[in-house]
Amino acid sequence: MANTSIGPGMAARQDTAEAAHATRRLLQRHQPGQEPLRVLAASGQLGYGIPEASFHRGMARAPHLIGCDMGSIDPGPYYLGSGEMAAPSAMVRRDLALVLGAALTAGVPLLIGSAGTAGAAPHLRATVKLLCEIAQERGWSFRLATIASDVPVDLVQAALQAGQLSPIGPMPLPSGDEVAACTHIVAQCGTETFERALATDPDVVLAGRACDTAIFAALPLMLGYPAGLALHMAKIIECTSLCCRPGGRDAMLATLDLHGFTLESLNPDLHATPASVAAHALYEQADPFEVEEPGGTLGLREACYEALDDHRTRVWGATFAEREQATLKVEGAARVGARAVLLAGVADPTLLQQLPEVLAAVQAKVRALLPGLWTVHPHVYGQGAVRALPPAQRSVREAGLVLEFIAPTAEEARTVAGVFKQALLHHGYPGRVATAGNLAFAFTPSELDAHEAFRFVLYHVMSGVDPASVFRIQTLEVGGAAAPLH
Repeated sequence: MANTSIGPGMAARQDTAEAAHATRRLLQRHQPGQEPLRVLAASGQLGYGIPEASFHRGMARAPHLIGCDMGSIDPGPYYLGSGEMAAPSAMVRRDLALVLGAALTAGVPLLIGSAGTAGAAPHLRATVKLLCEIAQERGWSFRLATIASDVPVDLVQAALQAGQLSPIGPMPLPSGDEVAACTHIVAQCGTETFERALATDPDVVLAGRACDTAIFAALPLMLGYPAGLALHMAKIIECTSLCCRPGGRDAMLATLDLHGFTLESLNPDLHATPASVAAHALYEQADPFEVEEPGGTLGLREACYEALDDHRTRVWGATFAEREQATLKVEGAARVGARAVLLAGVADPTLLQQLPEVLAAVQAKVRALLPGLWTVHPHVYGQGAVRALPPAQRSVREAGLVLEFIAPTAEEARTVAGVFKQALLHHGYPGRVATAGNLAFAFTPSELDAHEAFRFVLYHVMSGVDPASVFRIQTLEVGGAAAPLH
């Protein structure tokens, strides 16, 4: 790589083809027994706006590496199934430019996981494209390592047939045809895969679907820090300041040594207390004492938390039991159909008392008018749409209706929604007082297109597969004459 101009307000960094990139410099220079490792978590979900003041405070502390989680399946199956990003593109670009510029200026590795929300091939390509565009616009050069997390259909089908696919929670086992219907299937890569990517000596690692902990634990493990401490630290800081009181989205700094780690929010108004940090063990966990990772189990029963002051907490005592063979969490989504949504409100207490029966009667009417492969899914806010409510606790004064219609095409879904709306608006039910209309509409049109609909087919653990055969690593020299991935 030639001389690199970082841009206005940034220090230029010179590399040659023989010079070490950020990863190798860290591995060569850092001695765990002599200096703590400073790990900066910049974002719990990159693309929704990194608070700059806190991030710059973190950079002023001279971190050895910067990590960012970029995705999740929390937004539902649509983003995995469609290949679209959940975060607004303009904010993704803004956040990427912020962390990339900071990492290149400081000469430290930048690790990003779950690219583009769900981490499938389209998400990875889109994120690489943004990184390349940012580098071209600002005259930056760096070595990028990417991790592709897509899993071939036949590999999942073979695991299914071999009894090596286990559901997580209430998910059923899919059929082979259901697996084949998935538009995208990904697996969560762990620290082992990040270590393979880091072995290529990149400045930046961008992973497809990844375990949140792997983003922050891989380099500490390569440096020789205890696995229990490294993974426990990573489990907490991947959500940045969510573990603080009050919780927030600001950058978080972890200072790791061979005996424990200290947690500190870079927002002075957010405090990492022993209680708030320990409570984070329950975040997205059914068991607060054991956290399953691809390579083994993180044990938190012996973990200890001590306040250093009102703002910082020190943690130690976690253990790690390695599994004989790594397991992979796989996620897959399949198209269900096109979706339209009808939004309305109900304020008639008589109708509210018999709403399920009225909706069923209207559905039968519309089914007679419009036979076909459509379905309706009512969500009655105020009567249990958010959580199941016993009858005595349901609203008897006002409720919001979100009626979800799914059909093979968008036109069919809109047609059903429109006919259903009119039938429900004037449906006669026992005790009705006024015939002018049963519904209130916040705006018109009250029925809206709502993208394609997808469902999770795979949310399972797959065993008997070597991660090295699933996750594909590629390196790219970004800047100069380099071209984006295709």
